[in-house]
Amino acid sequence: MTDTTKRLRILSGVQPSGTLHIGNYFGALRQHIAMQDAGDAFYFLANYHALTTVNDASTLLELTRDAALDYLALGLDPQKATFFRQSDVPEVCELTWLLSTVTGMGLLERAVSYKDKLARGIQPRVGLFTYPVLMAADILIYDADVVPVGADQVQHIEMTRDMAGYFNTIYGETFHLPEPRLEESTARVPGTDGQKMSKSYGNTIGIFDEGKVLKTKVMGIVTDSTPVESPKDPESNTVWQLYRLVAPPDAAEDMAAQMRAGGYGYGTAKKALLEAIDETFAPFRDRRKELASRPEVVEDVLRDGAGRAREHARRVLDRARSACGIAPR
Repeated sequence: MTDTTKRLRILSGVQPSGTLHIGNYFGALRQHIAMQDAGDAFYFLANYHALTTVNDASTLLELTRDAALDYLALGLDPQKATFFRQSDVPEVCELTWLLSTVTGMGLLERAVSYKDKLARGIQPRVGLFTYPVLMAADILIYDADVVPVGADQVQHIEMTRDMAGYFNTIYGETFHLPEPRLEESTARVPGTDGQKMSKSYGNTIGIFDEGKVLKTKVMGIVTDSTPVESPKDPESNTVWQLYRLVAPPDAAEDMAAQMRAGGYGYGTAKKALLEAIDETFAPFRDRRKELASRPEVVEDVLRDGAGRAREHARRVLDRARSACGIAPR
């Protein structure tokens, strides 16, 4: 019988492999913040995953700290959500091994993200190949109901369900099957070159960029050669696609109308975009600077979150150990 009183369990994470950008914010982070009131939210900094691309210790430490600051500045409330570093919950590594013993090579070979990284020339290491198994452990070890993700991560949730299914079939019902939660309207955020915004492509606008850095990136957005006086299709140009994310709906519609009418140049549109980004994220920037001046507060939040996360992780891991014949701790 289903327990109708059970609170929704929400789980997601962000990989601190580079500076977080507005694509991360509109594609996932904004969902995370909004959903912390919707149930029991678990959000983690995936620094184990980051080791597949970041191989410098001081850099990884700095990026992990920066991602924690970003989340807290953007509105994550540690009294509502359990917020922690992935590496502070070592139980996830043991569960990764248990899942790997029931997961076929074929499933991992079909991972789109793995193929994409190989196509970009990233060395095919074992950690990169087995990345989906660790991700599955991240999700299953907290009995997550929903996982808010960007569109490119939906396959990983499907693979997680497959791995849980393999384990359940062999050892009996052990894991709960999660569902992805995707915000369709902002699933793809374009970068400054028109491709999907990604750290890998070097086309990002940082959430906390400001001043000359922000201006250079916005004014450098790639556009076509349509003359100022000619009509333009807002739906097909990067400037308007970004503007509608950060501007009020009526302002976005006004820019779209002016583009369609002609006589409205990309330079003018970029200036409006620059102003809108600056206004949207300025309050968050101020909060981040205040938090950065008190690193002990951030560390206390992560330490407390890890303690709460481990309580759940140990229970699920013991359940999995018992199922496959390994005595619980």
